[in-house]
Amino acid sequence: MTITELREIQALNTLVFETLGQPEKEREFKFKSLKRWGLDLIAGKKDGKATFFVSEYGKRKAGDIYDEEGIQYEVTEILYEIPKNKKLFAHIEMENGRAYLVGELRENDKNIEILRLPAASMLLAYFKKHRLHHLIEALRNVGTATELVKQRGQEGKPYSFEQLPNVARRFLREAKKVEKEAGFGRVALAYFGENKDGDPRFRVSWLLPTIALFEIDIAEKADKILAAFK
Repeated sequence: MTITELREIQALNTLVFETLGQPEKEREFKFKSLKRWGLDLIAGKKDGKATFFVSEYGKRKAGDIYDEEGIQYEVTEILYEIPKNKKLFAHIEMENGRAYLVGELRENDKNIEILRLPAASMLLAYFKKHRLHHLIEALRNVGTATELVKQRGQEGKPYSFEQLPNVARRFLREAKKVEKEAGFGRVALAYFGENKDGDPRFRVSWLLPTIALFEIDIAEKADKILAAFK
């Protein structure tokens, strides 16, 4: 069988399940999410102007003055709650093919940007902090949607849906629940059966909204689902 013939067989038989819609770009978060991401919320001055910003958790204290990328920061207070009348929102922005996590404090139509950091680095550090090792292993690329890939064994002709074993069907069922909660998702599953030792062979690609993965409940569910598919 040529590589072209193999790819045609796989393209025709790989199972694709989609939760329709566009990947969510913005989500409101609670204050404790910043801690989960490893960040402190700070009230202070940025180039002499009073504002809010973030820093690595536990790295700064009141009275600190420091420079980052040519900007001077002065720490007045480490905050332990969202400032009164404000809400915390975060979204994904794309720039030259790279995704950034952008956080804002919002009051009515006024936004104060408090963070703008590479989303992939943030996700990996956040997954590591919360021991979501299956998400770390599966992470392949990050945009407004993140692709998670899990692969095992030699490729072949994918099974039809009716031929799938219970573990594969359970993965699809649980993945759909997470996608419903996240508002978007796409799973492409090619299950190739077992090898001579009885080990399953498969390849799965799973797309989820990047911003939704910064919600700890969704991230933990996705990690658990990936862990069970083996």
